[in-house]
Amino acid sequence: MIRPLEKPQNKYWLTFALCGLAAALMFLFFYIVDKGFFLYAGDFNSQQIAFYYSANEFVKSGGGSFSWATDLGSGFLNSYAFYLAGSPFWWLSLLFPAAWMPYLMVPLLCLKFAVAGGGAYLWMRRYTRKANMAVLGACMYAFSGFTVYNVFFNHFVDVVALFPYFLWALDAAVYEKRRGPFAVLVALNLLNNYFFFAGQVVFLAIYFVCMVLAGRYRINGRTFGALAFESLAGVGMGAILAIPTMLSLQNNPRVSSFSEGFGLLLYGNVQQYAAILYSFFFPPDCPYMPVIFDSGVIKWTSMAAYLPLVSMMGVLAYCRCKKGTPFKWILSVCLVMALVPGLNSMFYAMNSSYYARWYYMPVLIMCAVTVYGLEHEDEVDLKKGLRPTLAVLLAYCAFALVPTETDDGGWKIGVMDYPEKFFLNFGIAFIGVLLFWVLWLMYKRTPQLPRRLTAAVLAFGCLYGAVHISIGKFAQWDNDKDFYQQQYVDARALADILPEGAYRIDDYECYDNLGLWVNRSDLQTFNSTVAPSILEFYPQVGVKRDVRSAPELDKYALRGLLSVKYTICPVDKQEEFEEKAGDNWRYWTTQGQLAVYENTDWLPMAYSYDAYITEEEYEEIPEDYRANLLMRAIVLSEEQINTWGGGLRHLTEEEQTDFDRASYEEDLDARQAMAASSVVLDNWGLTANIQLENSTLVFFPVPYDAGFTAIVNGEEAPVLKVSGGLMAVPAQAGDNSIRLEYHTEGLNVSLALAGVSAVAFAGYLGLNAYARKKRRAALAEKYHLDPPQPRQ
Repeated sequence: MIRPLEKPQNKYWLTFALCGLAAALMFLFFYIVDKGFFLYAGDFNSQQIAFYYSANEFVKSGGGSFSWATDLGSGFLNSYAFYLAGSPFWWLSLLFPAAWMPYLMVPLLCLKFAVAGGGAYLWMRRYTRKANMAVLGACMYAFSGFTVYNVFFNHFVDVVALFPYFLWALDAAVYEKRRGPFAVLVALNLLNNYFFFAGQVVFLAIYFVCMVLAGRYRINGRTFGALAFESLAGVGMGAILAIPTMLSLQNNPRVSSFSEGFGLLLYGNVQQYAAILYSFFFPPDCPYMPVIFDSGVIKWTSMAAYLPLVSMMGVLAYCRCKKGTPFKWILSVCLVMALVPGLNSMFYAMNSSYYARWYYMPVLIMCAVTVYGLEHEDEVDLKKGLRPTLAVLLAYCAFALVPTETDDGGWKIGVMDYPEKFFLNFGIAFIGVLLFWVLWLMYKRTPQLPRRLTAAVLAFGCLYGAVHISIGKFAQWDNDKDFYQQQYVDARALADILPEGAYRIDDYECYDNLGLWVNRSDLQTFNSTVAPSILEFYPQVGVKRDVRSAPELDKYALRGLLSVKYTICPVDKQEEFEEKAGDNWRYWTTQGQLAVYENTDWLPMAYSYDAYITEEEYEEIPEDYRANLLMRAIVLSEEQINTWGGGLRHLTEEEQTDFDRASYEEDLDARQAMAASSVVLDNWGLTANIQLENSTLVFFPVPYDAGFTAIVNGEEAPVLKVSGGLMAVPAQAGDNSIRLEYHTEGLNVSLALAGVSAVAFAGYLGLNAYARKKRRAALAEKYHLDPPQPRQ
């Protein structure tokens, strides 16, 4: 009996569901322990939960352009485009109240795992004989070491989830001449995260070239033109956040340093090479607690590429048995790029900071070649991967056995700080490989093989993922035990208790980013992408500013300068705070576990000076005294002095000394006498009313940003960058109403570009639809086919 042809099975939703459910099982224990409020460690607790909560509140309060709760104040889009502003997962979270955000972190992570698995299936199905094998490879990708490691960073998993669709769209554009999806996926991935998109462009170029050279892609002029157009249209539509952010970040020292010399060719520490190799064979270490390597750049780099259960066995077998395939070329190129610093930095626009945050892309290829080896045992001998994988795993045990001299002149066995964690990782990896091999021997050449291996991969992924999270989570258990009460309960209550007004807060020995929960500008902030002027200002006054702002408590003048009115500290730290803080802080109130102190020397957020100092003179002052000096005089450039310095006197050399506490109090009194009568903050900027005896500059302790415009008494006025990165506006004698309003620089350009690109893309789709209709009509006429009839 002849059976009708069956439509190929599409197991996208099955894969989606399997990965989502497996992720839910992986998180279930922690979800129960934390009663739904999942706490992990480090960045996840400090940034991700607070960012999701605060950004939701910002949007629900009417939106705007400027977030006062972000450090000293920063543009909302520029500060959060890297973390969440472009993420479809965050957009989805806006359907729910801000108070729900901490409880939705795990459900959203499960959704991301599901989307990642579904996308990997969609791309991989083209390269597998059976749908079940694509399901298997997709589950490997969803639970790879890279994905599990980057739960710590949360928003990195968004990138892992969306990337396979990007690669699928490229394949579809070439193989099937499908028009449209590639441009949409370009736009979506760029919008989701501009930082990762730069690396995706590099990887897709490698992928495209290797596929063409290997003969898998057959490109004619029409196809290449379509890809070029869709690439440009996609970038145009997705650049809504990228253009403003690039303009903001061009002055950020974290992204403006580039490799050079030996740094382009060799890593500065040989341990880096061993750590890179380790990341492919072993389950990932805790992001902040590497188990073997304590030198090089290891922590927080996302150096993880482990495949659950199989490790590198399938990849090595494939690469040793197959010659001249595009996937082998891609993996070979990626390996070279991982080992050469200059090439590795290409994934981050040649930035000198080391990261391995592009490994998820070759991981997807690794999953595909592993599945290929399982489906083509006549071409790929898995034994050629088993032996070297076991050999490498055993070789790393040497680090636990070598004799090592200790700091006190004694000796110990092994170089590891955490040998027990290494042997746990070793055991997981070793047992995984052996279990895989047993299953392979039992079920090869049987229909049950894909299902058995998929079940094993998912179970194994849940197990090692839970172990990985446990190591990071429970090491911080005691430290984080009060997080829920202090941040979610008490800080949110303080947001309603603290008076309205234009002021900043500080916190002492509190959890990171308290200001986001209190919805106030806080001197203690953990955010990498704040206004660049903050990163410029703080080092000039002796405060280190890399990924966080954390001025020491003894910098009393800085707190006066920046209008700090309240300091919050845990109740059990009150005595310690009172000893260190000084007499100008008086107890104000207590909310739960948090005590609040008020600054009796508070200075409003707009005031003027009667003296200036030049930038050259400012640089001669020791950093520790500069904040004191800024309470006495404004710092101007020569051009500013010539244009706006007429109402100010030049501070004498004698006045550029004597920075004791008594002098500070005198300067504070002088500034208070010249301060605004009112300052009102909103999500677009601020409004200040001030009376001046003569025409002069009104100073605002707000980070300078080119997006600010000033209206003084109804007329536009220039916004000056003064005092190492803060702002001033010229005003006339008498009463002045000053409006400082922030408009994200470049946003209008990016919106216009997106609009034009969208219109062009719509026209492109229309032309393609018209061309397809004409081709079908021509074929119907040529072969005398009846046109399709509408359904009855």
